[in-house]
Amino acid sequence: MEIKANEVYTAKEVQQILKVSPSTTMRLIKKGIIRTAKVGKQYRILGKELLRLVSPQLEDKVGKAYNKGRNWLHDGVDD
Repeated sequence: MEIKANEVYTAKEVQQILKVSPSTTMRLIKKGIIRTAKVGKQYRILGKELLRLVSPQLEDKVGKAYNKGRNWLHDGVDD
């Protein structure tokens, strides 16, 4: 499935595109990893946001942040 940058997707469509569970989709939304607009009681997500989410640049940032946190945790532990 192709993600169109200017298309508006529902949370269910995002779930299908990313191939994740409904709870994972909501967790990504609630934690602000996927930015949304709320229309009534439903979330709407721009295709640009999905492209940002799956981009290598974001993945690299997440990996660097994870490694930085991991190193910080292990630096404080004495063997």
